[in-house]
Amino acid sequence: MRHLNYNHLLYFWTVAREGSIAKATQSLHLTPQTISGQLKLLEEAVGEPLFSRVGRGLAMTETGHMVYQYADEIFTLGAELTSRVKTGRVIVPAVLAVGIVNSIPKLVASRILQPVLESDDSPIRLVCRESGLESLLGDLAVHQLDLVLSDRPIPPGLSVKAFSHAMGSSAIALFARKGSARQYEKGFPGSLNKAPILLPTIDNPIRRALDDWFDQQGISPTLVAEFEDSALMKAFGQAGNGIFPAPVAISEEVEQMYHCRRIGPAIPVEENYYAISPERKLKHPAVLNIIEQARRQLLPG
Repeated sequence: MRHLNYNHLLYFWTVAREGSIAKATQSLHLTPQTISGQLKLLEEAVGEPLFSRVGRGLAMTETGHMVYQYADEIFTLGAELTSRVKTGRVIVPAVLAVGIVNSIPKLVASRILQPVLESDDSPIRLVCRESGLESLLGDLAVHQLDLVLSDRPIPPGLSVKAFSHAMGSSAIALFARKGSARQYEKGFPGSLNKAPILLPTIDNPIRRALDDWFDQQGISPTLVAEFEDSALMKAFGQAGNGIFPAPVAISEEVEQMYHCRRIGPAIPVEENYYAISPERKLKHPAVLNIIEQARRQLLPG
């Protein structure tokens, strides 16, 4: 690839960022045919496909992910150049790319990462990606991520050079919409027998721990729905569809955001949190700050 056409790269970057050619047309004010043609020319210049078809949508190939990373840096620098020309000065933030396992509550992830944005040191721009643990570990292995936040350590037998750093844990409690919480508080946890409940999917460690806890308590709630996304589960709980679990560490935020009430703890069930990095000895100042603050403040249990 002797000469890079930056217009072609811009079209690719916009499609990747927007998620489809149709959405990119609105941003670029071009026809789908024009964008498709320019993408094809870029793929010919690169020598490999950048997208693959997944149903009716597009997914970036491994090469596409690599090109997108460079494109993102190029156009970020372009924006900084424009700012520098207009204002005469610009502070270039460092980038911290963090993968978040999709089973971790968004409020927990936000609290863990908050110290990065509040730091008085050099500015940092967070780039957050959400997916399953194995997918994120793959991105970590090829240096597309600096850190992965997970609710479990690296699975045994997985051939990836990475290390799990325990940050702490939080007890799990059960919550219900304010209007119906009182009926379950009395006689808890026996009051949960036959009660409608919302739970994570079976591959989530909290789901398995809660299933065991129900057995130990001799109760059988009525499973209404299962969720990979914890925020979606809470939204269904807010709508009054059932009782749902959440970490005690964020109970105040959960009660405020989802208009619900904590009805009781599921002792000894707890959720664990790990920072997974490519090196055993952590060196990145922002990563060290994340782990130090999490261990000191985040998780009272």
